[in-house]
Amino acid sequence: MTPVARRPRCPASLLPGGRDRRATAQPTPPPAPDRHVQASPSGPARAGPGGAASPPPPPPPPGRAGEARGYQQKMVDRLANSEANTRRINIVENCFGAAGQPLTIPGRVLIGEGVLTKLCRKKPKARQFFLFNDILVYGNIVIQKKKYNKQHIIPLENVTIDSIKDEGDLRNGWLIKTPTKSFAVYAATATEKSEWMNHINKCVTDLLSKSGKTPSNEHAAVWVPDSEATVCMRCQKAKFTPVNRRHHCRKCGFVVCGPCSEKRFLLPSQSSKPVRICDFCYDLLSTGDMATCQPARSDSYSQSLKSPLNDVSDDDDDDDSSD
Repeated sequence: MTPVARRPRCPASLLPGGRDRRATAQPTPPPAPDRHVQASPSGPARAGPGGAASPPPPPPPPGRAGEARGYQQKMVDRLANSEANTRRINIVENCFGAAGQPLTIPGRVLIGEGVLTKLCRKKPKARQFFLFNDILVYGNIVIQKKKYNKQHIIPLENVTIDSIKDEGDLRNGWLIKTPTKSFAVYAATATEKSEWMNHINKCVTDLLSKSGKTPSNEHAAVWVPDSEATVCMRCQKAKFTPVNRRHHCRKCGFVVCGPCSEKRFLLPSQSSKPVRICDFCYDLLSTGDMATCQPARSDSYSQSLKSPLNDVSDDDDDDDSSD
């Protein structure tokens, strides 16, 4: 693969007018076979014959959404079977090593990559994200631009995204929601946020259009961060201490104490085994009142404290269980 030099910090721009307006990217010499992928915040995943970067075809006139989607699909089709795209994906696989899953399949295109801040259970953490035309992949950064671990793969056809209002140091964020896992991520700038969301939405739309499926209405709860709750969010009495640990209800995402979350319930979209839920959600689920127990969501963390991340592992941050 020939990486594009000085790529902008955003997904590869396949949208009209999505070129890096700061500078004209120049292709660098092809790397040696063992060289890792260029893992700086992402930029254009365009490649012409022989792997050299090349400009896209002329974009459609502005304001014509249908043609814009066709433009992106044309670019994806152009890259799908290219040698440059295959090399790019192979290098991403090498960055994850033997513990990562194979990513190369016919028709898959690496759209873009970049570093986003993922709001984990304990604290915000930098994660490397890779956007493909059918999946979203992310992992822990071990060595910047060279090595990642704890690979996570999310099928895009199950993804719904929602913007989050800026609050304090948490700015330029959005929720990534799926039936099995939901969490918040933040970009460095509003422009990056916009481009990430636009590309993800277009990939999801294309996938659903091809498959004839409808978007999922069921999403896993987004967990409230540990730091947002000093007392149980259900009983409002139990104070959290090193002895009295925090737990998360897998249905609503609240931070609760042990006595308020002793029960377990089977949530098939999240786990094949019963998972911890709070007493409130258990009573609603047991009586069949599923709608009342749907995880609530707010665009503002201060309004409802229902933000961050969801994970089906028991109370450990999925990205770094040592936290």
